[in-house]
Amino acid sequence: MSQDLYDLLGVSRDADADAIKKAYRRLARQYHPDVNPEPASKEKFAEVSRAYEVLSDPQKRAAYDRGGDPFGGMGAGFGGQGAGFSFTDIMDAFFGGGAAAPGQGRGPRSRVRRGQDALIRIEVALAEAAFGITREIKVDTAVVCTTCGGEGAAPGSHPVPCETCRGAGEVAHVQRSFLGEVRTLRPCAACRGFGTIIPDPCRECSGDGRVRSRRTLTVKIPAGVDTGTRVQLSEQGEVGPGGGPAGDLYVEINVAAHDTFTRQGDDLHCTVTVPMTAAALGTTLTLPTLEADLESGAGSGVETSFELEVKAGTQSGAEQVLRGRGVPGLRGGRGDLVVHTVVETPNRLDPRQEELLHELAAMRGEEQPTGQVRPASKSMFGRLRDAFNTH
Repeated sequence: MSQDLYDLLGVSRDADADAIKKAYRRLARQYHPDVNPEPASKEKFAEVSRAYEVLSDPQKRAAYDRGGDPFGGMGAGFGGQGAGFSFTDIMDAFFGGGAAAPGQGRGPRSRVRRGQDALIRIEVALAEAAFGITREIKVDTAVVCTTCGGEGAAPGSHPVPCETCRGAGEVAHVQRSFLGEVRTLRPCAACRGFGTIIPDPCRECSGDGRVRSRRTLTVKIPAGVDTGTRVQLSEQGEVGPGGGPAGDLYVEINVAAHDTFTRQGDDLHCTVTVPMTAAALGTTLTLPTLEADLESGAGSGVETSFELEVKAGTQSGAEQVLRGRGVPGLRGGRGDLVVHTVVETPNRLDPRQEELLHELAAMRGEEQPTGQVRPASKSMFGRLRDAFNTH
């Protein structure tokens, strides 16, 4: 090494470890043969790597500063027997870290992991969704094995350290290349990276630490839910491997169709049919409320019906909006009830009824009605076209 190592890296002799490492990363990215195809780049990269190997090691750097041989006579030169250059340094140069150096790996992975979330769907009546309900549900999920307590080992036994990786959970693989010794860490195949082996697995859970079980839970469904709403039950889902913490359970709501009311958001809609005479003269109808469907409705002071006034001359298709008789909202308030009226025309008349209707028609001058023909409303594009044609 005729050239000064500090000059090779472009750092001062009092540069700290971070400055040396930063300089090496910059030069390695510049001269690495996979990046720079120039013939001289390979030799330059080897020189830079030798300099970094010495200056990044406190003992070798001290020996070099004293004028001694930093390789201790074991042979200098990148890729030689004495060059303990690792794949970690190259990975650091290109990616800023990420590869674990020997003895500095991630360590064994835990057998205990969080469980998955679970989903169950239930159907509720419209009134139950509107006013809330408490429901018992049965779920089939993984629970902690009571035989081994989640450890996975048979009673009286315990996991033992893996002899292959000595409990590290990973083993080093060394390969030689023109870069020197490339060392990588891989999960131990014997223990699958856990660092321990279960010599005598629990027979109940086969070493998983959990078993499937059916249990009953109580879920409180808040007022105002709709189809698709999900109620979250924390830590009531699947228990994780090794008896790990349970995930969450989500209860998805499906609201059944109602015989009288149709829901649109927080509003309710219903249709009433009245005879032609009642629509002409006016009448009063008794309609049920949604609260009437509740088991606690009768005899509890809850309004189960109300009077609806149909005004004289009501036309088919007329709507009445009754404020605050809809579905309670999840965030407060309550929707409306929209009543749609359909006027029913009789299609079977006895002779006397027909005679009376003829008399009524004569009195109103409606024996030969001409009807009112209105032009069909134009579409938006038709109106735009007419507007442009007038200019």
